[in-house]
Amino acid sequence: MMEITFTGHTVIVTGAGHGIGRALCVAFAAHGAHVWATDILAGPLDETQAACEAAGGMCTTRVVDVRDRDGAIQLAEQASAEHGHVSVLVYNAGGVLGQVGKPMDEVTPDEWQGILDVNLSGAFWFAQAVVPGMKRAGHGRIITISSGAGLNISLTGIQAYATAKAGIIHLSRQLAHELGQFGITVNSIAPGFIRSNPNTERQWQSYGEAGQRALVEGIAMRRLGLPEDIAHGALFLASDYAGWITGQVLPIDGGK
Repeated sequence: MMEITFTGHTVIVTGAGHGIGRALCVAFAAHGAHVWATDILAGPLDETQAACEAAGGMCTTRVVDVRDRDGAIQLAEQASAEHGHVSVLVYNAGGVLGQVGKPMDEVTPDEWQGILDVNLSGAFWFAQAVVPGMKRAGHGRIITISSGAGLNISLTGIQAYATAKAGIIHLSRQLAHELGQFGITVNSIAPGFIRSNPNTERQWQSYGEAGQRALVEGIAMRRLGLPEDIAHGALFLASDYAGWITGQVLPIDGGK
């Protein structure tokens, strides 16, 4: 029987205020980790902390803008000082920032850069923040949450989102080859469609009944995913059972 435990481990999860991020925090906390949950808003983080504690786990919350490299470094240093080096980073922050698809010649520089900053650049800053401690310990797990949009055409139609998610997959592969010699694995999870936040809910509603039915019928399992489905994959990739898996992208999409 496979037993996964993170007792004594410090885990950082970004984008932890709702949906997949909250499910990740609860899963790691329930398996013994001390979770440091970060998001840009304090209120949702309080709910995440309560959910972790209800699951019998430990969770510390911090408001951090993932675009702030210094903020990422300070968070990693504080977490390490209080609970030991950060052994797992799950970079989940991202999304479409409330944008909707439109012709590429109408996209503004701020719209393009905003999505790249949160989905891709932030992942690099947080990896920079945790890697020194992982190197010293000779062990670490970095998991990025990308998207099926990084492997195929994005259902959102948002060019920057598809580009950023493809970028985070390749960044994960590149870092895996650089960091493997230090005992650090780097992998990416590419979720399928999950109704996990206001943006995905708006997207789901925009399809209408026929479009929703077509989307579900295109999934082998004939159901949408749940945030917990992604969290279960992250638990495996962060565990000792995945110690020789690195530079990979794991689609968790119900079969496409």
